[in-house]
Amino acid sequence: MEHSAVQDCAVVGLPDAHWGERVTAVVTLRAAQSTDAAELTAFVKARLGSVKAPKQVEIWSDLPRSKVGKVLKTEIRADLLANAAPG
Repeated sequence: MEHSAVQDCAVVGLPDAHWGERVTAVVTLRAAQSTDAAELTAFVKARLGSVKAPKQVEIWSDLPRSKVGKVLKTEIRADLLANAAPG
């Protein structure tokens, strides 16, 4: 959230064959801002270290929310799993 291009974010765990679960960040960007997954990962690594940095970063146009505005991480995780490459 500290990156100047990031509007909002959610972090979920996804299955990983080697680690058991990998940290995955889904971010939305501020209007007229741009960045990429590599830049965001490097930004987090510099602040929190490589252990806490996401292993996967997805940039979405918006995050699913409940009627009261809470980010629906279960929907995010389900969508990521449904669209994951096989294997």
